Amino acid sequence: MSNKIISKLIFVLLFFSLTNCGIYRKTDVRETPVNSTERVKKNIEEGRGFRLMDRNKNKGGVFEFASSNAMWQASINLLDFVPLTNVDYSGGIIITDWFSEENSNNQSLKITVRFLSNEIRSDGLDIIVHKKSCSTNNNCKVAKLENSLSNEIKSEILKQATMIKEEIPNPNPEYGDNFKGVMDR
Repeated sequence: MSNKIISKLIFVLLFFSLTNCGIYRKTDVRETPVNSTERVKKNIEEGRGFRLMDRNKNKGGVFEFASSNAMWQASINLLDFVPLTNVDYSGGIIITDWFSEENSNNQSLKITVRFLSNEIRSDGLDIIVHKKSCSTNNNCKVAKLENSLSNEIKSEILKQATMIKEEIPNPNPEYGDNFKGVMDR
């Protein structure tokens, strides 16, 4: 057989196989939007089609903004009196720097807030408080505090997050006042 006959045979087989697969089907102009953006929107809603090199596509994934997460906002507001060393919204963690009160030179605290969920609930947060005690010759010991301070911080964050979510004005805007005398614990 010659190459012409083989190529015509392949073309005919390809034509019939493509037309029978439903690639070419009749459409009603009255049901198809004329505007291309409306047509694309309709196709995407129906789950058909795809887009190559979409300029509007979010390349980094879909992330909720930190400003729309009430627990994140409440935590940042609550810890605004202390310098923060690590604030990573996508990682779900806030770590403060070591801080102390003015009258406590040899003791300092560090607070770590881990977000386990975006929902406002008590098991959605993990609060860890470390206490560093230093002697006069810079011999420091760090220990995890096992007292009610972490529970107090957690309940205050949850309370503030609930007020932020419900858009209730805060009756006590001074968040730092909640932890006065914290070094005495």
